[in-house]
Amino acid sequence: MPAIIESGAFRYESLQDWAQLPEGWSFIDASGVAVDSDDNVYVLNRGTHPVIVFDRNGAFLRSFGEGEFNQRAHGIHASPDDFIFTVNDDQHCIKKYTREGKLVMVIGNENSAAEKWSGKPFNRPTNMAVSPTSGDVYVTDGYGNARVHRYSADGKHIVSWGEAGVGAGEFQIPHNVVIDADENVFVTDRENNRMQIFDKMGKLQEVWNYLYRPQALAMGRDGTFYVGEMLNHAELSDHPGLGHRLNVLSHSGEHLARLGEATLGDEPTQFIAPHGMAVDSVGNVYVGEVSHTVYGRRFDPPRTYRAFRRLTRLP
Repeated sequence: MPAIIESGAFRYESLQDWAQLPEGWSFIDASGVAVDSDDNVYVLNRGTHPVIVFDRNGAFLRSFGEGEFNQRAHGIHASPDDFIFTVNDDQHCIKKYTREGKLVMVIGNENSAAEKWSGKPFNRPTNMAVSPTSGDVYVTDGYGNARVHRYSADGKHIVSWGEAGVGAGEFQIPHNVVIDADENVFVTDRENNRMQIFDKMGKLQEVWNYLYRPQALAMGRDGTFYVGEMLNHAELSDHPGLGHRLNVLSHSGEHLARLGEATLGDEPTQFIAPHGMAVDSVGNVYVGEVSHTVYGRRFDPPRTYRAFRRLTRLP
């Protein structure tokens, strides 16, 4: 029997072994996922091969980034013109690659952090996105800052906004970002349990408060948002209904569905720590989890959990 995940009008088959990894390879954690214009899937992971590329059927195509990342590979994004951007929070920079893995640009000073909480780029950035309209680059910065930075397509700084706090426009771990065609900036503000929406200059537009530790974020081609929630805090780990699931939101913020079981786990219909997501041209959702980093490694001995799957959209 296929494993079906459904809520409201959203129904998917959970395919845990969709990605055809070469023998002996593993993701360990899949911290980010991106899909290019041909529906090739790029999985950023914390194994030996940092970026692993699959075609739309799950067949292995290539890998790149070997030797260029430490163990904090954090985010990945495919721009509208099919460049691949990666974020490694411990390296304090953004890297731009061709689809084949040739490095063509670095934003920031690699391995050199800005002063913590200074607001200057970067101190442990978490993710980034490219505007489909202007080509500008937006970066959430992240663990050692509480800022969003906007750059031109050629890497020149334009504007930054945000500071640490719980007030409107402030952040506690801005974790992911999506830019729509009107250059609205959607930011998952993880530890404030919300998503904040800004214009391209950082003026606050809206706040959506009905999310629990939102970190993964993707937008389908129809404008629908998919938001992955972090697992519960340790003291709430057995509390049903908090975190670790996927939310589906309309472009205006209406909550349409919550996907996955109320308790976290490794079964096909459960999630532990969705960290990166992407949506292809037909609405299939790709989910990367950091289940080992935030959960499995805390056991004695450490446990291995699923890191990546495809949710195939069903009628």
